Amino acid sequence: MKTKILKTEQEYNAACGRIYELIHSMEQAIEPDSPEGEELELLSLLVEKYEHEHHFPDAPDPVEAIKFRMEQMNLKQKDVAPLFGGKTRVSEVLNKKRSLTLKMITLLNRYLGIPLESLILGNKDIKLENENKKKLLKISSINDYLNGSKAAI
Repeated sequence: MKTKILKTEQEYNAACGRIYELIHSMEQAIEPDSPEGEELELLSLLVEKYEHEHHFPDAPDPVEAIKFRMEQMNLKQKDVAPLFGGKTRVSEVLNKKRSLTLKMITLLNRYLGIPLESLILGNKDIKLENENKKKLLKISSINDYLNGSKAAI
């Protein structure tokens, strides 16, 4: 297989197949400095890059992340009420009637270990008004950043 940047799903599948062949063709562990080791490392990097660009999973909805963590830790709403500022606020947030505040996000991360990315990036309800979005996109550095990233505009 010719090693190159993966641009199609077919090239991606071929690279994955070659990685599988390399791993399962040797009876002994592949030495990192061997030709097979070098090929395996390069293919792994190319596959990882392709997956990051094409198969990047969306961050989960913040409320779903909170509910999932509560279930994992066997917690009830009353248990996490101090993180939200009371029983009523917990209910409002978990029923999507109230948005998370910065303080809630910080406390959920600190005390329940919920990743900040799950609490912030997954919140697709927060959007800029079109007028403000147009103003921002006129700034070349912001426009360049948004066009080069997977950020939701």
